[in-house]
Formats: sequence, C-alpha cells, structure tokens
Amino acid sequence: MARDSRFLEDMDRQLAGWDDPVGRLRRALEHNELVAYAQPVVALRGPEGATFAEVLVRLREEERALLPPGEFLPVFEHFHMMRDLDAWIVRRAIERLASGARVRRLSVNVSEQTLDDLGFASFIGSELQRSGVQADALVFEVDEKDALARPAVAARFAVALKEVGCGMLIDGFGRRAVSFAPLTQLRADYVKVDGVIVRKLGSSDMARAKLNAIVVVGDATGVAVIGESVESREPLEQLRAAGVGYAQGFGVRAPGPLDELVG
Repeated sequence: MARDSRFLEDMDRQLAGWDDPVGRLRRALEHNELVAYAQPVVALRGPEGATFAEVLVRLREEERALLPPGEFLPVFEHFHMMRDLDAWIVRRAIERLASGARVRRLSVNVSEQTLDDLGFASFIGSELQRSGVQADALVFEVDEKDALARPAVAARFAVALKEVGCGMLIDGFGRRAVSFAPLTQLRADYVKVDGVIVRKLGSSDMARAKLNAIVVVGDATGVAVIGESVESREPLEQLRAAGVGYAQGFGVRAPGPLDELVG
C-alpha cells in the first residue's frame, strides 16, 4: 500500500507539471511570479463606466508566458494552498487601491478553502488598517455552489467580513439555486447572474424568467445585479432592457494587467 501511495504521489507531481509543485507555488507567491489581472464591471444604468473590477491572477512561467488560472488553480487547490493565494491577491488589491485607482472598488474571489479560515477576515482588516484603504473598497466573491453546499460556513464568513466593513458578492447565481435565501444569509451587496443564464437569454424562456426574478428581488432588497460572461452586444442589450444594473465579460471589456486597467 505504501509503495502504491508513493507511486501515486510521484504521478501527481507529473500530472501537475512540476517536480516539486508545492515548492513551485511557494516560489511563485514569494518571488512575484504571479501577475494580478483585472476585468472591469461596467454600469448599465446612468453614465456608462467601470464601477469596480474583479481581480484575477496569472502565473508567469520561466519562458515568460502567462498561464491562465485553469492551468494552475487546480494545483493550488490540490495541495491546500488556496488560502495563501487568496491572501496574496488581497494584498495586491489593497496595494493597488492604496496607490490610487480609477475604480472605487475591487472584488476578490474567495475559495472554498479560505471560507474555513476563521482568521481570514481579521487578516483583511489588518491589511486594510495598515494601508489606510477604506474597507468598503473591497468586495469578496463567494461562489453560489459554496454558499449552497456549506451555508453555515459561508454565512459565518460573510458575517465576519461585514464586521470588517467589506462588501459581499454571490457569483454564478441562479444556475443551481431555486431560492433567494443565500442573498439574505450572506448579506450580499451584489449578485452575479450565472453566465449560462446570460448566454441563453435570446433562446430560453426559463433563462429570461430567472433573470427577471433576480432583478425584481434585487430591486426589492437593494442587492445590485450583475450579468456575467457577456460575450457580445446582444446579451448586453437584453440585460439592459431587463433592468440589470451592471455587466461583465469579454463583450464589455477584456481582462488586462491590474495596474493598466485600474491604475
């Protein structure tokens, strides 16, 4: 059994693409081999412009090519290092806000592993206090699947963030949920309509019904609605016609280096 375990560990390293995956990821975190990107979220009501931007991350390879998240995030997850990555992104976002930004807010994705960290909200508060950045300049995105699978854990995390003063966003909303309970349980400020719904607005009555319900509830509860994965002009106009307040996607603005987009 031990031999089989060692064999599988060796094969895991080969599958990850690095001889020492943990060492490779730690080096990336400690030696600025990660690159912060951002994608703006644009207002559809009133003067059109970027209200805030979602912080994304890329990994620089030795050949100076940038790896997209899909190629290295699973490795961070497998070796239980997502909290370290999330902390790196938080520091980078706060650093950008502290040095001046053209947007009022930056949003940061929170991994399932980070939701378990009872001290993460305190870490955020300490970083904000040290930098002088206002807490409401940061919004944290919790995926709908995590909010549904672990409601108590997600709610506890949301309460801790609210005590610090940060905003809360539910990402990918409406694909799985058949209830609006997560909006109140997580005290959400924003909700992103799942991209599957957005892409089907022109062909699916169910997608349009889901969107309309989300907009109605958002207006009634004060939760701002964002259409994500907007890839062309057609869904953008459909979102605007439905009363959605914000949009994000390659059809609006493509991601780019954080400093260039919001600096």
